[in-house]
Amino acid sequence: MKSITNHSLKIILPMLVLLAAITANAQDAHLRFEKLNGLENKAQEVVEVNIDGKLLDLAKRVMVKVNDPDAKKIGQAISGLKGIYVRVYNFEKENEYNIADIDEIRLQLNSPGWEKLVNVRSKKNNQKVDVFTMFTGDVMSGVAVVVSESKSIAIVNIIGPIDIDLLAEMSGKLNIPKIEIERENQEKPKN
Repeated sequence: MKSITNHSLKIILPMLVLLAAITANAQDAHLRFEKLNGLENKAQEVVEVNIDGKLLDLAKRVMVKVNDPDAKKIGQAISGLKGIYVRVYNFEKENEYNIADIDEIRLQLNSPGWEKLVNVRSKKNNQKVDVFTMFTGDVMSGVAVVVSESKSIAIVNIIGPIDIDLLAEMSGKLNIPKIEIERENQEKPKN
């Protein structure tokens, strides 16, 4: 009996360690927004969205049951999501926030597991745009978008697998922004 217990422990312990590593990796996709809490007092306008748990489950169930093929596709695209978090701060004057606050968020995204997809820097309004993804194996487990300008900050954090191809197909429908990719050699429409 003792050898069975030791043998079972040799199998169970590595499985528990692997499960803990997978769970920790999935939780790492959740950004910590605590550093931004002081911005609420400085900002002229604040938007905070936290959709997770029961509210997200309800939204997923409703999207699938609606008698609209587009809504059903959105429901399929978000079926595996664990949470959607948005923070937007708009300021009356330029540089009213400490750039270190937003750099702390970008620092979180430079940690292992996150991969940078987009990095845009523009001198106009001192704009910086970063898009990051996190994968667990071959499955996307998180997306983060950080946009900062001289008078505003916007952060979107999506946790869980999301079907990007399906969302791109849905762009321009159901209030999902139209995804348009402009190419340099493409002719621009005339007014």
